[in-house]
Amino acid sequence: MSPAMCEPMQAYLDRLASNSPTPGGGSVAALVGALAAGLGSMVANFTVGKEKFAAVEADVRRLLDGCEQARVELQALVQADMDQYAKVSAAYGMPRGTDSEKAARTAAIQEALKEAAGVPLGAVVACHKVLALNHELVDKGNPNLISDVGVAVALALAALECAALNVEINLASIKDEGFNARARAQMAPLRAEAPGIEREVWGKVERAIKKQ
Repeated sequence: MSPAMCEPMQAYLDRLASNSPTPGGGSVAALVGALAAGLGSMVANFTVGKEKFAAVEADVRRLLDGCEQARVELQALVQADMDQYAKVSAAYGMPRGTDSEKAARTAAIQEALKEAAGVPLGAVVACHKVLALNHELVDKGNPNLISDVGVAVALALAALECAALNVEINLASIKDEGFNARARAQMAPLRAEAPGIEREVWGKVERAIKKQ
């Protein structure tokens, strides 16, 4: 990778390590999920178009499309998380000198928090998708890259749980219990299933590597 290509990531990491409020954990979770999706795409790209994998060509192309879709979604969420944090901060900074100002500020904060919670919630869904795609890819992808499938699922699981944590930190300040219940209900089955997918894929990867 050329120095020029490294500069955006260097700037992101420098800002992450600084006292700037963004990027934070939600943005990082989405970035890690995007990396996991990218690894799945790489494995698929090293599989499609090769005669020895012709029997799974159609399946792997479908998996490639899925990984790329997830990567695009997660890349967008990296920036969206920072943007939504700015909206929350702006809402907290609204005037509160009168009763009407206080009411407007409270309403704006609650709306901004709901929007902010939606970003990592989207990351939870996308990271689960990455796990599911690699669950199939581990058996159909180019075995020379099977360790990359293992890395992909490990990163996707970590990103999913970190995104869920960022959903919860927003829900903690949201007073709409119906909204909170719906968000948790959407996450619950994904969080319950994800560790099992990761363990199964990781086990297959380790066994395959030990046979080499």
